[in-house]
Amino acid sequence: MPRYDFRCRSCGATFELRRAMAQANDPASCPQGHTDTVKLLSTVAVTGAGGSAPQPPAGGGGGGCCGGGCCG
Repeated sequence: MPRYDFRCRSCGATFELRRAMAQANDPASCPQGHTDTVKLLSTVAVTGAGGSAPQPPAGGGGGGCCGGGCCG
């Protein structure tokens, strides 16, 4: 089940809830009981099969529309 982060506008607390995707935008109350909350944009880290971030191709690039230097 996905995890969603929220922030309470009343007390400033941040908290997370696990809920079904169909309920992702449903209202949430903070642990202190306040109902004025906002869902935060979550960031996701994507890594390659070896566990490290993908590396850009070797050789740099050359500009232009395709990166090969043929277009100017």
